[in-house]
Amino acid sequence: MWTGKTALITGSTSGIGLGIAEYFAQNGANIVLNGMGDAAEIEANRARLEAAYRVQVRFHGADMSQPEAIEAMFASVNAEFGGVDILVNNAGIQFVAPVDEFPTAKWDAILAINLTSAFHTTRLALPHMKKNQWGRIIQVASAHALVASPFKSAYVAAKHGIAGLTKTVALEVAELGITVNAVCPGYVWTPLVEKQIPETAKARGITEEQVIQDVLLTAQPTKKFVTVEQVAALAGFLASDAAASITGAVIPIDGGWTAH
Repeated sequence: MWTGKTALITGSTSGIGLGIAEYFAQNGANIVLNGMGDAAEIEANRARLEAAYRVQVRFHGADMSQPEAIEAMFASVNAEFGGVDILVNNAGIQFVAPVDEFPTAKWDAILAINLTSAFHTTRLALPHMKKNQWGRIIQVASAHALVASPFKSAYVAAKHGIAGLTKTVALEVAELGITVNAVCPGYVWTPLVEKQIPETAKARGITEEQVIQDVLLTAQPTKKFVTVEQVAALAGFLASDAAASITGAVIPIDGGWTAH
């Protein structure tokens, strides 16, 4: 579907980002991975995707909190592939605390990685997309782009900002063959979430099943985790020609969370 096109997915060394990268690789796109983690594991995933789908897969470890690092990543991608055709802004971090106790350094880091990085990647990707009169920008936002939860002031502010950025850029490029949309997952079953369950159970003095049902899934009427594959498929649809008339949309994929 995307043979000859290049997809850059930030925060794609694990979880949702890696799942999205795999979806695009499976459908013919060259891939640029980005993120943190164990170097050997990252290389193993890079090589696996390249071998399995016979596309070019590169890794760039740009720190998404640093504009200069993002610019260096785009310079490298532009030199090798000519530009980014599909941009998926997925990088994100989280920290939970009451607003009057929220560390200012954590606030700054969350805003930088979860919101400001998407501004920088978007501004750097658009010249190539405008030249080709085709492009897809997909934000992996969150249900928290649409509703709030206590103690997540920075994350919720950043994700609401992503929703606004999505709509604004979509209007600016609407006549240029470029679409800009946001997908808003609820709780997704990832290795990171799985690892948190035993710790949360111990801290709260409850069972792991109670953590899943009464803590994590309490907001999701389906009482089921969203899967990485479901988020990847939605991102893939938004990058397809079938979705050419969908732009400026902020789409929940949250088991009914935001229907409340």
